[in-house]
Amino acid sequence: MDKDLKMGPVKYKTKPKGGSKCQTLCITFLVMYMIFFVPPVNGFFLKTCRISYNAAKCMQNQLQSVPQDIPPTVTGLDLSKNLISRIQPSNFTNLPVLTELALNQNKISQIDSFAFARLLSLQWLNLKKNKLVKLAKNVFHGLSNLTELRIDHNQIKFVSSTSFQSLTKLKTLDISYNKLQTTIDLHLILQYLPQLQELIANRNELQTFHSWELTNCSLELHTLHLSDNPLKDFRITADVFPNLTHLTIGNSCSKNTMKWNIHNNAFLSRVSSLDISGLHMGLDDMKSLLEAVNSSLTSLTMNRMKHNISTLVNISCTIPTMSTLRICGNKLELIKSDFLKLCVNVTELDLGTNNISDIETNAFASMKHLRILSLRYNRLSSVPSVIRKLQNLSKLDLKFNKITGVECQDFSNQTNLTELNLQNNSITALKTCAFNDLVQLQVLTLQYNKINDLNKAFQRYLPNLKYLHLNGNKLTSIKNEVFRGLRSLLNLSLHENQIKELYSDSFVGLRNLTEIQLMSNQITKQNLDTGAFNALVNLKRLDLAINHIKYTDSEALSQTPFFNLSHLEELSIATQHYREKSHLPCNFLKGLTNLLRFSARNTQIVYLDKDMFKYSPKLEKLDISSNDLGTLSPQLFSPIQNLKSLYISRTTLQSLDFLIDANLTNLQFLQARKNQYSVITEDVIQSLPSLGYVDFQGNSFMCDCDNAWFLNWTISSAQTQVFDAYNFVCNYPEDFKGTKLLDFNLTSCSVEIGFICFVSTTCMILCFMVTSFTYHFMRWQLYCAYYLFLAWLFDKKHQNKQAPHQYDAFISYNTHDEPWVIGELLPKLEGEQGWRLCLHHRDFEPGKPIIDNITDAIYRSRKTICVISRRYLESEWCSREVQTASFRLFDEQKDVLILVFLEDIPTYLLSPYHRMRKLLKKQTYLSWSRATEHPEVFWEKLRQALQTGDDLSVVNLQLSVIQTQ
Repeated sequence: MDKDLKMGPVKYKTKPKGGSKCQTLCITFLVMYMIFFVPPVNGFFLKTCRISYNAAKCMQNQLQSVPQDIPPTVTGLDLSKNLISRIQPSNFTNLPVLTELALNQNKISQIDSFAFARLLSLQWLNLKKNKLVKLAKNVFHGLSNLTELRIDHNQIKFVSSTSFQSLTKLKTLDISYNKLQTTIDLHLILQYLPQLQELIANRNELQTFHSWELTNCSLELHTLHLSDNPLKDFRITADVFPNLTHLTIGNSCSKNTMKWNIHNNAFLSRVSSLDISGLHMGLDDMKSLLEAVNSSLTSLTMNRMKHNISTLVNISCTIPTMSTLRICGNKLELIKSDFLKLCVNVTELDLGTNNISDIETNAFASMKHLRILSLRYNRLSSVPSVIRKLQNLSKLDLKFNKITGVECQDFSNQTNLTELNLQNNSITALKTCAFNDLVQLQVLTLQYNKINDLNKAFQRYLPNLKYLHLNGNKLTSIKNEVFRGLRSLLNLSLHENQIKELYSDSFVGLRNLTEIQLMSNQITKQNLDTGAFNALVNLKRLDLAINHIKYTDSEALSQTPFFNLSHLEELSIATQHYREKSHLPCNFLKGLTNLLRFSARNTQIVYLDKDMFKYSPKLEKLDISSNDLGTLSPQLFSPIQNLKSLYISRTTLQSLDFLIDANLTNLQFLQARKNQYSVITEDVIQSLPSLGYVDFQGNSFMCDCDNAWFLNWTISSAQTQVFDAYNFVCNYPEDFKGTKLLDFNLTSCSVEIGFICFVSTTCMILCFMVTSFTYHFMRWQLYCAYYLFLAWLFDKKHQNKQAPHQYDAFISYNTHDEPWVIGELLPKLEGEQGWRLCLHHRDFEPGKPIIDNITDAIYRSRKTICVISRRYLESEWCSREVQTASFRLFDEQKDVLILVFLEDIPTYLLSPYHRMRKLLKKQTYLSWSRATEHPEVFWEKLRQALQTGDDLSVVNLQLSVIQTQ
């Protein structure tokens, strides 16, 4: 590890030599404690990267050099889209198991010799879209296991004779979009690549290709791409490509006419796939080219041709082995009857992007064996009638045309069709008989049309359909058992429609459906109440995101929407539309016993019942981010002990302490961004022993010793990655606002063991001396004082216990809060509820010392109500009242203290008030600021608190519902 991944536990300051025995014993005890009692939980962070599935992701971080804090265990490293300009041997010195490296889209202009020499395990390297002009000597030295190299889209003109010398196992090389000029440049590359199978050299500056310039090359090439080079002369005089099966040689940009010269047609006798798109060549040379592959060609691509395409089709269709023909981008507005008459052996035909608006009836008459037909990106206004005669057709692509409707006879006799694509047309409605003959159809794509009515198109036909895509249309309701005939359907896409009505019979018949997408519609909770999903007994994935599902309370539903979906594994109700507060019923997930993933992201939920997940015990991933929850109960997670991923970002959480008792021992991923907590405690992290990745980005951290353990844990090395920790910013205290959390100096938080031992020993000696001196000279006086104090204390306690209580409660408050006490508290407690209250401005005895008045008022009242505000905390007399009430609480062991907060006070502001913080840990309290929506609940809880007796546990149980967080 490098300097940013420091090893070892927290270091404590010790003296280098000559330490005392006390110091030695303390250190020994500390070490023993850390070994036997501190769990081995550690963390790590990367300054500019994150780890995901054993791969470091560092893309788009404005990096100018390769980061040096990458763990040596990663197998993948993505440095794409940065500003790196140079690669040096020192960049990759400690990545022994790295197999994939992405450096594409940087500004790399120089790669030093031996720059990758340490990457002995590398198999895949991407240097695409940089500024390389020259490949230096031994630039790829050491990459003996590399199988794929991509250096396309650079400006490479020069290649050293030893650049590729080490790449003996390379199988794929993409060097397209560079500035190589001759076959000799290719020779410098190919001579060391005995196992190369695919060479992509498109869009260079090659003007000639001569086989004799590839001397001493033992080539195993299967694929050669030379398209978009300004080739003028292509000559093969020897069998340099004995295994070549795929050749791409077209050029749609150059106006040069290429000369073709093959001495022996046997040299290309194994080529089965040929792409001559845009090739400018004499007709005789074109015939010679096609004759050279006459015995082996199965696939021919002739896009954007400059010759008369009809002539070329007639020539190519005489090749008996050719079965695939692609002629796109040739501006064929009309397909005539004689255009394809010689293509009797073609089984796959692509006529896409030709502006076709009409096809004559007999255009495909000779193509009896045609199985795949693509007419995508044309101008057809209806399904061509010629389709009906293609009885062996299995795949038909009509996407991106102008078809307005499907007639009953459009697909007649298409009993073998398995895939039909009508995406992005202008279909408005489906007729009942539209697909009546498509008995073998398995995939039907109708998305992004204008369909507003399905009629009965899916009620009787399409018995084998498995995938139906209807998204992006204008459907407003699903009713009348519209999908009853689709008994084999597995996947149904209905997202991005305008569906606002679902009925109990909406999905009847879809018993085998496993996945349905309904996001981005207008579905409401009333639609869920209809039981629309009851028929989907085998459903595994249901996406209801971005709808209008909103519940106003968390009360249990009489009929739950998913009670019949016992096989469902994934459910999403995430939304982005409304901003009104909502709830989720406590039994919303009832019936989902096999649910693994649940998302309720951005639904403005303000409360989750502790029994929410008791119906889904197998839950592994939970996303409740972007809600206004404020707090979470540990009991919420009790039923889902298998949880592995938890997303709680932007949920206004003020603490993560709920995780301590949540018992999430299997949690591996935690995302808790942009909340309101400022301290991460040791107990929180140690309660998650399986945690591998945590994201605390965007929180307002506190730069003080409360975060010392978290800081040390973050920069330690082990299993847990703390994402983006280097950019954590402090917001408290004011002096550190805006500074980096990891820049906080922990020196003041270190444990000075020697100093502690010195102070402790000195104090013990002084105490012993004072005690001895006092006992020797004043022991009789101490005896008398001791017995007098016991007598006074007994009398005082006896007097207080025997005297009847004069008041029900003493009100302790600051004068600045008197308007609330007089205007709100007094009318409610004395006026409506009938309690007797003691207030200092009316009930204190004139002329009596204030401290005596306070003591008498507290002991003559059954309870003491402290009305706490920021002014209260700063008041000296209020502090005395709290102190006296605390003494009574300790003395009598009765619940005599009630705390009422008039305003929310952050925990860090309570730090100076030790006694108040101590009380808050033991006493339950009420919050007036959080009771503004339900003040009647606040007064009822206060009445219950005044009415209770001495049992502390009962009172706490009653008040816990509305305590401040």
